[in-house]
Amino acid sequence: MPIMPDSWIRRMATEAGMIEPFVEAQRREGVISYGLSSYGYDARIAEEFKIFTNVDNAVVDPKAFSSAGFVTRSGPACIIPPNSFVLGHTVEYFRIPRDVLVICLGKSTYARCGLIVNVTPLEPEWEGQVTIEISNTTPLPAKIYANEGICQFLFLKGEGPPEVSYADRAGKYMRQRGVALPRL
Repeated sequence: MPIMPDSWIRRMATEAGMIEPFVEAQRREGVISYGLSSYGYDARIAEEFKIFTNVDNAVVDPKAFSSAGFVTRSGPACIIPPNSFVLGHTVEYFRIPRDVLVICLGKSTYARCGLIVNVTPLEPEWEGQVTIEISNTTPLPAKIYANEGICQFLFLKGEGPPEVSYADRAGKYMRQRGVALPRL
C-alpha cells in the first residue's frame, strides 16, 4: 500500500476535485503551515468551533449524544479549556477515490503544545468536510487558529478497489458539511 506523492495529490485535486479548495504549495510564513507537502496535504480548520463544556453536567454518550455539552463559537481563533476538547471542521472538502484510504495525523506544532488531533481514517469513496477533534491535554487554556493548518492527510493507495466502499454502504457521515456530531 504505497503512500502517494505530491504530484499524484496535485493531479487528483485539480483534475478530479479530490480537495477543494486546493492550495498547491505549502504556506507557512506567519501561520501554522497548510497546503500540499511532499507526501500529504495539510488541511486548515474553519472558523466554526464546538467547545466541550460541563456547565450542565452533560454525559458524553456516543449512543445517545446530546449537543448540550457543547457551546458553539465562530471566529479567527478558539480557546480550548484545560483538559477539554473542541470539534471543528476542515476548510477543505474531500472526495476520496475508491482505491485510496486517507489517514489524518496531527501537526507537530500543536502536539508540542499539548494539543492532540485525533487520528482518523477517511475511507474509500467518502466525501465531505472532515470533522476534527482536538484535545487540550494541558492544565492551561490553549489557542488554535482558524484558516491555518491543523492536521496532515496521508493518501495510501490500495492494491485494488475494495469490494464495498463507504459510499456503497451509505455511510452516516457522507457529504457532511460543518461539524458533524456523533451519530448512531
